[in-house]
Amino acid sequence: MSAPVEPGTMARSSMSLPRTTDVLRRFFDGDVFYSFSRSPLTMLAFVTTLAFFVAAIFAPWLAPHDTSDIASLDLMNAFKTPVWGEYGDPAFPLGTDDQGRDVLSSIMFGLRISLLVGFAAVILAAVFGTLMGLISGYVGGVVDSVIMRIADIQLTFPAILIALMFDGIVRSVLTTEMAREFKMTSLILAIAASQWVNFARTVRGSTMVEKNKEYVQAARLIGIHPMKIMLRHVLPNVTGPVLVIGTLSLAIAILTEATLSFLGVGVPVTNPSLGTLIRIGNDFLFSGEWWMTIFPGVTLVVLVLAVNLLGDWLRDALNPKLR
Repeated sequence: MSAPVEPGTMARSSMSLPRTTDVLRRFFDGDVFYSFSRSPLTMLAFVTTLAFFVAAIFAPWLAPHDTSDIASLDLMNAFKTPVWGEYGDPAFPLGTDDQGRDVLSSIMFGLRISLLVGFAAVILAAVFGTLMGLISGYVGGVVDSVIMRIADIQLTFPAILIALMFDGIVRSVLTTEMAREFKMTSLILAIAASQWVNFARTVRGSTMVEKNKEYVQAARLIGIHPMKIMLRHVLPNVTGPVLVIGTLSLAIAILTEATLSFLGVGVPVTNPSLGTLIRIGNDFLFSGEWWMTIFPGVTLVVLVLAVNLLGDWLRDALNPKLR
């Protein structure tokens, strides 16, 4: 005999399925998905971005070679041309670098570092910038003036200069070994420090509009704490611009990391990102080994372009004036 079923169990399971179906139906019938499905360029950008993310996440399993395993490297495999070249080897589809590392595998592992640094920096900048924007726009007065003046000063410094200055401070304060271990963390903090202003200024403007609406006034009248009003009532209504800025900032963060790595102040050479691979290949560009820098460079350009296209589409899709 089968075990008895509680009366509420079947009801709960039967209710959860329709709720999930309704959510999916509303999503596929919504304006955002309609805008996405009507734009072939956006769909192509999404597929391209998704392919890069899959290649980065599953690089240890998808990459032909493990470039982090020094014992597996063979200098006899150095400077092999791509597979269609005169000295091409099917084992190295995009050729090898000066250390005998497979360029395709290096790009896949480099994507992991570039995307990790970019995502971490954008998330940190978004959290801090959104919090500062909420406080500045909701409290106003002296607090608003102080935060915005700091933001104005921040905008006068280019992101590269802030990162270089941050890297110099870290090197002067920490020992060489500690600075090397802290390298990626300092890079993430430096990029986040250069991007939080965009989030803060946008959220501040949206918060100043939202705080004068009836639902916020009603929450004040019944005695809800201001911090609770900001986080529970105002924040959900200002997340749309934050998502758009976050998408566009991801492309900027990836480019900033690549630039810093190309200048030699990015991630360590032992864990090369796309910028580091471009810098290494640039030393051999004019001696004929073009594939060492061209393929990582093309990957960086296509990745940033795809993310920017998604950001542009998201900005238009979430703008009710353009619907």
